[in-house]
Amino acid sequence: MKNLLKKLSVRAKQNELVVPLHDRLQDEEQLSRQVAAVFALLSNLYGSDKLILKAGKLEALKLMRSEVLEERVLALQRIVFEDPTIEGPPSRKELSEALNEIEDEIADLIARRTVEDKLEKKIAERMQQRHEEYLKEIKFQIIQESAGPDNPHTLKKLADLEKMDQVSLSKSVMETLKPANLEQVVGQDRAIKALLGKIASPFPQHVILYGPPGVGKTTVARLVLEEAKKLQFTPFKEEAPFVEVDGTTLRWDPREVTNPLLGSVHDPIYQGARRDLAEGGVPEPKLGLVTEAHGGVLFIDEIGEMDPMLQNKLLKVLEDKRVFFDSAYYDPNDSNVPKYIKKLFSEGAPADFILIAATTRDPSEISPAIRSRCAEVFFEPLDQSDIQQIVINAAERLNVKIDPEIPEIISRYTIEGRKAAGVLADAYGIALYKCKDRLLTFEGIEIAKADLYETLQIGRMSPYVTIKASERKEIGKIFGLGVSGFVGSVLEIEAVCFPAAEKGKGRLRFNETAGSMTKDSVFNATSVVRLITGIDLSNYDVHVNVIGGGKIDGPSAGAAITLAVISCLTGRPITQNIAVTGEVSIQGKVKAVGGVLEKIYGARQAGVKTVFVPRENEKDVPGDLDDIKVVPVETVQEIVDLALTTDER
Repeated sequence: MKNLLKKLSVRAKQNELVVPLHDRLQDEEQLSRQVAAVFALLSNLYGSDKLILKAGKLEALKLMRSEVLEERVLALQRIVFEDPTIEGPPSRKELSEALNEIEDEIADLIARRTVEDKLEKKIAERMQQRHEEYLKEIKFQIIQESAGPDNPHTLKKLADLEKMDQVSLSKSVMETLKPANLEQVVGQDRAIKALLGKIASPFPQHVILYGPPGVGKTTVARLVLEEAKKLQFTPFKEEAPFVEVDGTTLRWDPREVTNPLLGSVHDPIYQGARRDLAEGGVPEPKLGLVTEAHGGVLFIDEIGEMDPMLQNKLLKVLEDKRVFFDSAYYDPNDSNVPKYIKKLFSEGAPADFILIAATTRDPSEISPAIRSRCAEVFFEPLDQSDIQQIVINAAERLNVKIDPEIPEIISRYTIEGRKAAGVLADAYGIALYKCKDRLLTFEGIEIAKADLYETLQIGRMSPYVTIKASERKEIGKIFGLGVSGFVGSVLEIEAVCFPAAEKGKGRLRFNETAGSMTKDSVFNATSVVRLITGIDLSNYDVHVNVIGGGKIDGPSAGAAITLAVISCLTGRPITQNIAVTGEVSIQGKVKAVGGVLEKIYGARQAGVKTVFVPRENEKDVPGDLDDIKVVPVETVQEIVDLALTTDER
């Protein structure tokens, strides 16, 4: 038995099968046990029933049941070698040799059986694999037949695109720096309150937002809608969409082939509808952004840049709250027309939304028809303190430390909140790169002034405010105020006076580049100067100049020009921390002008401490100014008494 175990073990190792056997015995009892073990092994190998049948066919059944050891060995020989002609049992001396031969044959049999089992398993696996591949190919053919023009190449490209969709980098830094709620918006408290009153209402209104770029018009509009969704009394549902589009990208096609804003009709011949519709000659309406915004807000940035014809068509949609389609190819009686297309042609597409439009243009440049249908909200320019707060907030969202002087430095270079955050983000990138070799986490990053100045130099940025007020006193020099769009600015106006070479033949000069309005302002100023001082300007050569060639588009510089001329004629200096705006009548009255709010913000940017404005504009002065004094006046004489000092410089 021991030899049988060894032989089986060796062959089983070759075929990765080990058959455990016992030590071979020498005496009869041991031989008997060995024979019994071999029968048990055969029974396991063939199965009890099959072993009996096999023994019966080989005339070994009686021998198996014999009590004579030699006859049982003979039965084993006939069964193992499958030979019924083997005659006579082996002698007692031949038993060991006979059992040895039986063991060898059984070992070979087990080895062959093991190899066959492995082969059959591999064959079954291969057949299953081929079967699955065949089924997959059949499915692909069926899908291809029903899906259209897809082939392995196009499907591979589709798989590549889907794989690309799974890859996502972190969101952009500007998305991180955007305010997440209305409380985080800086410098627009009044505009936010006004917009909330018009949108977060049971009866929301269409609105136009005015203001300079980068002050948060788009962000506030989106956040106001989110706030309105939270209120039970507004018509906005939780799923109300906010659809944003840039008006500069919207163009009206007179052929009506395409209209992404309002929607259009894809005709089967002229343009080509869906294939199954085109074959039946059925036109297919394509819905636009106004339908996509149904139940929510359609935000159009720079609406002033839209084509006037497209603006008129948008007005029709605002009134109807639906978009209607028309096509010469549409036949309502055609049985091939799907129900949804019939509904679109007969009833139109729903477009009940609230329009929030934004523009950097002056209200006078916007279509009166649109303005008449919309409420108007004005966003205020950001001053230096606002910009500084935006920078501080942005640093907190980036979780980065900054030099204490950085907010003030950035506020000198821009008045746009978005630009200020962008400058800080660029400086953050430079700071990260400088410590890349020792950077383990994003914590502990600090932006130094050197990083900021490097960013400003790379961007070729220059200070936004180049004119700064001071306590210095000068003769013939004063700050006027101008406005461009929604941004106010300070103008340096100066005047010099010399006695004329010949009495009564003095000359009056001014820089023509300042604009035609300046000419009228200068002439009015000469009359007022004589009215107030009694000095005849014909005896003087007077030159009025706007430093930097600034263009004054309007009469608002009249008061400033008058003060500058009076100062140079009388020798009375003007403190260089005041500014003046207002039209001057020839009777010396200071008349109302436009853009007072923006001009005051421009003066604050330059550090001006006192601004003189026409009394008629007193209603336009904001009530929350604590860092600048606004003095309403009715006459030039009032400004002379308050602004011109009697002491020398």
